[in-house]
Amino acid sequence: MTEDEAAPTDDAAQGDIVVTARRREERAQDVPIALSVVSGDLIDRTGRTNLIQIAELTPSLTIRSNNARNTFANIRGLGSNSDQNDGLEVGVGFYVDDVYFGRIGASQFDLIDLDRVEVLRGPQGTLFGKNTTAGAINITTRAPSFEPELRAEASLGERGYHQVRASISGPIIADRVAARLTVSDTHSDGLLRNAYNGRLVNDFDNLTVRGQLLVTPTEALSIRLTGDYSKQTSYARASSIVGVFTRFANGAAISNNFNDRVARTGYVLPYDPNDPFARIVDFNADVQADMEGYGVSGKLDWDLGGATLTAITAYRWWDWYPLNDQDNTSLTINIRGGTTNLQRQFSQELRLTSNGERTIDYTVGLYYFWQVIKGLGRYQLGPDYAVWNSPNANRALANYAYTNFQSNSVIEPRTKSYAAFGQLTWNISDALKLTAGLRFTHEDKTGLFDQRTVAGNDLSTLSDADRATAQGLRDALYPEIRYEVATQDDALTGSVNLAWKPAQDVLLYASYARGSKSGGLSLGTLPAGVSAVVKPETVNAWELGLKSQVWDRRVTFNAAAFWTEVRNYQAAITENIGGTTSFRRYIANIPGVRSRGVEADLTFAPSRFVSFTASAAYVDATYKGYVNAQNAAERRNVSEVQDLSGEQLANTPRFVYTLATDLVQPIGDEEGYLRVDYTHRSSYDTSGSKSQYTLIEPYGVLNARIGARIDDSRFDFAIWVRNLLDERYFTALGAANNGLVTGNIGDPRTIGATVRLNF
Repeated sequence: MTEDEAAPTDDAAQGDIVVTARRREERAQDVPIALSVVSGDLIDRTGRTNLIQIAELTPSLTIRSNNARNTFANIRGLGSNSDQNDGLEVGVGFYVDDVYFGRIGASQFDLIDLDRVEVLRGPQGTLFGKNTTAGAINITTRAPSFEPELRAEASLGERGYHQVRASISGPIIADRVAARLTVSDTHSDGLLRNAYNGRLVNDFDNLTVRGQLLVTPTEALSIRLTGDYSKQTSYARASSIVGVFTRFANGAAISNNFNDRVARTGYVLPYDPNDPFARIVDFNADVQADMEGYGVSGKLDWDLGGATLTAITAYRWWDWYPLNDQDNTSLTINIRGGTTNLQRQFSQELRLTSNGERTIDYTVGLYYFWQVIKGLGRYQLGPDYAVWNSPNANRALANYAYTNFQSNSVIEPRTKSYAAFGQLTWNISDALKLTAGLRFTHEDKTGLFDQRTVAGNDLSTLSDADRATAQGLRDALYPEIRYEVATQDDALTGSVNLAWKPAQDVLLYASYARGSKSGGLSLGTLPAGVSAVVKPETVNAWELGLKSQVWDRRVTFNAAAFWTEVRNYQAAITENIGGTTSFRRYIANIPGVRSRGVEADLTFAPSRFVSFTASAAYVDATYKGYVNAQNAAERRNVSEVQDLSGEQLANTPRFVYTLATDLVQPIGDEEGYLRVDYTHRSSYDTSGSKSQYTLIEPYGVLNARIGARIDDSRFDFAIWVRNLLDERYFTALGAANNGLVTGNIGDPRTIGATVRLNF
């Protein structure tokens, strides 16, 4: 075997990847925390273009997106387990080039020109700060280059999929100023067909542009300026009807169930509701899931000799423009529904980090964050609302009260956050290191909720009794209400970590971390007894880990065991109002949550031509003391609440594993390659109520890519298949009080091809 044949592939030895998980450049294998690193090269090789796809390569990370605003992420089962709420902040921090994104929905654009994605598991509050109680996703993009560089690729696939991406970089002034411009444009047809108008549903068009300027006036000083713009337009979102249940779990009949309503209105479903994989839906309301995101940032690094001073300034916008059909029919029940989000944020960080390695290494800093979210809700009812939802009401009066009734609301949480932090590493010896850090955070939050009736029939023309009845019907859904609320928090968080290297490529570590997620504001129409102020969430986490490499680093094995206790876990809750097609959403504290488990990653790369990887995570994440949880729809005739203590958290499979192999075959001066990866998830509940109808069955997805690299990899052509075995699976299921079960269906098998140029 030659020396070249013996060398591992680029990603085979993850320890050879440089990361900034501790705000300094280090080999991944030398960092005593649990992390997964997906390099830009691996992202290119697998064809992943967004965060949800990249998460498939990291078993402990789960990301689900019913739509951009309702995107949630959890690591080890913690972070966020359900739809978003404007007053709730997720526990998984999302960073791009050291800039924190206050709304994880802003991550749902295409990710372009990536150098690497680091998934840091467990509380990261000391250095990453704001709301990283479950972990952090740390993305680094490719910086401008002083050598001319051109990357371009084009992809075509089934169902109208096409994508064009290009990045050009080079010097403007030799060794002093360089620039990079990156563009990506992606389109995919929808995977569902609307029987009402024949249109394909859940399509998308994404455009992303990023420009960067790197200025190095001296060898000790660098300034990186970045501006980006992203836009998505989409005829979405629609869920498929999966089935209907007409009896409660104890056998009692559900009155006014979905089938009763269909019969009463004379509505005929134009498809079989028990065959969701026919991928047909039926709705008549306008729908869209459009968004724009843009931002500017500047990063200064100044090498002072013994330390480097870093300053990061950023301002970002994220605008979300939804329209929803809430009734899953082509009847005119709900005319309009959706909450527009206009989010603005500013952040400033100052950080001083020691250079090199000395007896004491340190990082200290200050951080400021400001955010405002303007949520603009618009909900309007149609002429079929009364007959569909209220069979026992005075039909004429209910029609008069509901038809064209529109309620608009303003939801406006504001945040100011201030923090000071520091972390020290005592290099006791070459083999033994002790790291400790503290962070103090003060946060002020204010919120406004203002809900008004803006349209509808004039109730003043009714008699006093009828007017009171009609107003009561409206108020049960969208009462006129206005209030303001404020809260502030002080939190002292920190971590301690002991790392020991008994051999050159073996690292053992033990750590403890205390994290905090700031209190939230539950802004909306709240049930009785629910406070508008949500308590802060506190986390205590313990971890033991091993990182090792043997056989000249051809074999890498990493493992971690963790135990995390959460107090006052913050959860977003969605309630179906009285069996209607209207909903109420709010935030509540769950008394406690515990997450414990083990993770392992194995890479075997006997040569640069062969690499095998396996990753697995077992997560036991359960509720503690959750005795008043919302009951499942099929059990609400017995009680509105249930005891979920000891049950697995929503959207958290107990067991996830990923297997992959990369093979390279030289063909003369060129080479062919094959990539195959498989991800499997065990069953999990998506409703948070342990409903038998919202249990996702276990499933696995196999992807493959075969191609050739020509002229020293300047040209790359690949044919790829996603979901090769055409696995049928759901990513979300929901059960309504009327017995209707809906779901989001996973993507079917998709075949395509990509051509890539690198100069």
